Amino acid sequence: MPTPTYSIEEHFGNITDPRDGNLSHPLLSVIAITILASVCNADGWTEVELFGQSKQKWLETFLDLPHGIPSHDTFGRVFQVIDPEEFREGFRSWTQALCEKVEGVVAIDGKTVRRSKDGALGKKAIHMVNVWAVGNGLALAQDKVDDKTNEITVIPALIELLELEGNIVTIDAMGCQTNIAQTIIDQQADYVLAVKDNQPTLWEDIADSFEHILPNATIAHHRTVNKGHGRIEVRECWVTADPEIRAFMNDYKTWPGLTSLVKVTSQRQENDTLSRETRYFISSLPPDAELLLRCVRAHWQIENSLHWVLDMAFREDESRVRKGHAAQNLAVLRQLTLNLLKQDTSVKAGIVAKRKRAGWDHDYLLSLLCLS
Repeated sequence: MPTPTYSIEEHFGNITDPRDGNLSHPLLSVIAITILASVCNADGWTEVELFGQSKQKWLETFLDLPHGIPSHDTFGRVFQVIDPEEFREGFRSWTQALCEKVEGVVAIDGKTVRRSKDGALGKKAIHMVNVWAVGNGLALAQDKVDDKTNEITVIPALIELLELEGNIVTIDAMGCQTNIAQTIIDQQADYVLAVKDNQPTLWEDIADSFEHILPNATIAHHRTVNKGHGRIEVRECWVTADPEIRAFMNDYKTWPGLTSLVKVTSQRQENDTLSRETRYFISSLPPDAELLLRCVRAHWQIENSLHWVLDMAFREDESRVRKGHAAQNLAVLRQLTLNLLKQDTSVKAGIVAKRKRAGWDHDYLLSLLCLS
């Protein structure tokens, strides 16, 4: 079986060492210890140092540690200056090794790492745009939104990095832009884009289209009912590609690949409380109401399976790492760790339990690193 550095060196071994002068700790060793520590439930630089100290004899069997384990300050300084683009490339390379083919829905959404804000330095909390493969259960890519840009700029660049032919890309309202739709079509993929107040004319036109349905118009419909834990949830989807209805749209022709207009209603009854929501979408998919309702529901997996897990299992929102590129690089590292743990099927447990098991069992930790 390969050594524990096999995958780490393969995917991160070409990162440029940005440090000058006499270096006490080789860059690959610093990166390797940090990755191993992250898998084993270490979520900050002090915990990474403690992991290294507790595992030093084992680490010395495969890592170059001429001056022992680096201090927590050293770990922090190194990750502040590592080129985030090179580090993300290492992540993408490893993820591609884990997942040769992306299946089904690919959800894109943003997440703010809240405590990365530094008011004293006038630094805003970093905001990451993440890409989640719903069918594979893997984070595919991510990028930081610069202070002078927004998600609209970052999303097309992320899409262009990925092989998405045949996939369905879902994005919330921020991504409902013609250039983003064009980028998805250029990748030979389809899209389902939420329409909200940031596109008021488009939203009103779609709402009017469904409000003034013509007698002979073709409308596809699908309904689901879910019961459990005292709740009843009813979801309904109406879809049309009828040209007479689309005639109500003032600017639909400007949207690349636009085929279907979509209306989704969600009704939730819990005890005496009834809530109802109506949402609208545009899509390049044909008017298949069942498929489009599944896509809309699948999009929320990026919240439940990625963002929520990053906060609950990795305590991401509590991280106070702020300086240089460290917060961005650490955010990427968390997603790499999550991917490795998600891919493992040998242990039937949650992410937190798997991280603890990796810290207790060297063989299990090694099996995670060599999944690719």
